Amino acid sequence: MSDLHVYDTTLRDGAQQEGLNLSVVDKLTIASHLDDLGVGFIEGGWPGANPKDTEFFARAATELTLHNATLAAFGATRRAGGQASTDPLVRALLDSQAPVVTLVAKSHIGHVERALRTTGAENLEMIRDTVSFLRGEGRRVFLDAEHFFDGYAVDRAYALEALHAALESGAEVAALCDTNGGMLPGQVWDVVTDVVAALGLDPTGADARLGIHCHNDTGCAVANSMAAVDAGATHVQGTINGYGERTGNANLVTVVANLQLKEGVSVMEPHRLQESTRISHAISEITNVPAYSRQPYTGASAFAHKAGLHASAIKVDPDLYQHLDPKHVGNDMRMLISDMAGRASVELKSRELGLELDSQNEADGVLVQKVLAMVKDLELRGYTFDAADASFELLLRREIDGALPAFFEVESWRVITDSQSEGEALSEATVKLTAGGKRVLRTGEGNGPVNALDHALRLALAPAYPEVEHLELIDYRVRILDAAHGTDAVTRVLIETSDGETTWETIGVAPNILEASWRALVESVTYGLLRAGVPAR
Repeated sequence: MSDLHVYDTTLRDGAQQEGLNLSVVDKLTIASHLDDLGVGFIEGGWPGANPKDTEFFARAATELTLHNATLAAFGATRRAGGQASTDPLVRALLDSQAPVVTLVAKSHIGHVERALRTTGAENLEMIRDTVSFLRGEGRRVFLDAEHFFDGYAVDRAYALEALHAALESGAEVAALCDTNGGMLPGQVWDVVTDVVAALGLDPTGADARLGIHCHNDTGCAVANSMAAVDAGATHVQGTINGYGERTGNANLVTVVANLQLKEGVSVMEPHRLQESTRISHAISEITNVPAYSRQPYTGASAFAHKAGLHASAIKVDPDLYQHLDPKHVGNDMRMLISDMAGRASVELKSRELGLELDSQNEADGVLVQKVLAMVKDLELRGYTFDAADASFELLLRREIDGALPAFFEVESWRVITDSQSEGEALSEATVKLTAGGKRVLRTGEGNGPVNALDHALRLALAPAYPEVEHLELIDYRVRILDAAHGTDAVTRVLIETSDGETTWETIGVAPNILEASWRALVESVTYGLLRAGVPAR
């Protein structure tokens, strides 16, 4: 099992996710990240089926250097009644220059008759002809048996015959696809166990391999993949971050981490697995799909602890409330500060921020208790520090040092929104403040009042603090608290800011949405300057 195939299909199956649109450059960059992760195979797309994938393979031949992975081209068996040697889409697979070709083929007799509109015998011949032709041209061939589990339930003999046709013609892998994603782990284990026995496969995969390709429609894609491997599959397919159409594919990082860290299967080098969190998040940036914070292993919340009881135990031994050391997957433990926090939570969070507090020390103990009381009071009023680490750090530094650096002093601010008939509303904000020993008045425009305030604040600070030009507001979220009060309710605003290297979140709470936004903006800029080590001027 140490040579288990890890096959990534992010660039093909994952790219079918709703709202996900990858350029050729995006695909080349993601392929490099996947290679760094240490996957064995990268499925680049379907050359000949669309111009983008054809261009990807053409550019990959000269621009993509893979050190660990082998590139695979995806395609289909030849058309019914034709010949593989003259089928244009089969020829496109050869033209891609990919050393591996993964063919999708029907293994469900109902799909053969109703979707392909041909006979079961002709479908088997399509498989044999296409696999044999590609093998004769020097390509390694893998087969994706589409709708295999559903087809197995309808006609087990025919589903197995489709696998026999591929393997006897020279395919190295026959991957069983849960295309509709409707299977459960027990069902997958039963079917894979039966198929391994029926095909007489060597459990080491020396001659041919049985593979698994799962979709997540029952929420069981990872569990189903694990069940298949336990039952004898030696080739596992999936996508980074579980990308894919409908509810997605099996998350390949989760599958690999489970196999390696939980079952002791040597899937990839440990130092590569330790890159999984970084790579997972890097690919999220490229796809422009926000990273899911609660994703197993690599999510920002995967090793985050909020309850005071947990923190007290973790202070003694982190393993008491963690299933493994997050360093194995390149992640970190985080302490969340909230109204559930206890003294240990504040201590551990201060340690995480590099501000050592020890409640056993009398002075620190008083400070910890004061901070804890402040947090509980503020959260009662609508703050949520587990979603705004930067605001908590500012609070903590203010209490430890007595005050924060006085980067600027705000005199006043105001916003005007003007809308003309049938025209778009335009907002204008004016900010008066003192920075660098000078009183400054600046006006900024924006497509909304908060956008205008953000521009005005940066314009006012830029002469004294040019570093603010590197700060960018990348997310803005509003929640109405006590909604029963309608427009008189309290508003909570969370702002995420980036300096190009990392991001942080700040919070503002006030009855007025603009006042709450202003407070979060001021904290965001203050934290950015503090983090950059800028002295107050």
